[in-house]
Amino acid sequence: MHQASDIFYHSNSRRYAEVSNDSLQIPYTNVSHPGLTGDNDLILRMKELVPQNSKGLDAGCGAGARDVFLYWSAGYDMSGVDAVPENIKVAQEIHPEISDRVSVADLSEPMPLPSSSYDFVMCNAVIQHIFPELIKDVTLPELVRVLKVGGVLQLLFKVGDGMTTVYDPAYDLYRTFQLYGADAIVSMLSDLGMEVIPPDENKLSGVMYFTDPKPMEHCVLFAHKLR
Repeated sequence: MHQASDIFYHSNSRRYAEVSNDSLQIPYTNVSHPGLTGDNDLILRMKELVPQNSKGLDAGCGAGARDVFLYWSAGYDMSGVDAVPENIKVAQEIHPEISDRVSVADLSEPMPLPSSSYDFVMCNAVIQHIFPELIKDVTLPELVRVLKVGGVLQLLFKVGDGMTTVYDPAYDLYRTFQLYGADAIVSMLSDLGMEVIPPDENKLSGVMYFTDPKPMEHCVLFAHKLR
């Protein structure tokens, strides 16, 4: 991770867990798909794509491991990893039921997980903290490696070029993020044997965009592993 991001999460893990829970109720703006109104829509779409009892990984689950808990509560065999020990500690304190399902792993390094072992993998608002050369050479290949053929990857990231620093009112701090172009990410995924689910106006699909409250533009997509 970027050093600044690492320091931020070490210092703000508990507050991040609160913000993450609150964001379930915060609507997206400037959406490119009519069905994309907020975090809950992404969760519902993944549940359409993979049945209950499917094995899932939240790669970069964050403090509180909100989505690990939500999917586990809904009957999924869900686990999560995060690079920051404090984030995992907070998750275990808030949700002791999943304490054995969350662990420390840095997505800028190979993950200590078996290949082709997950039906779905989520990586939301994580690659914005990792340098581009690592995203191409390590992070994306690792996310694809642990996914079963036919499995689904959900990837959400901040859109743009280079790096940017913005004021985040949720923490009363300025934060720095690595930005990525959607075309470049889709191309990398294609080279790894992934295919973005084609656009469908009735279901969340294709390469979609929205703006968060900071405000910053994001891209989100669902992709199948073909090989």
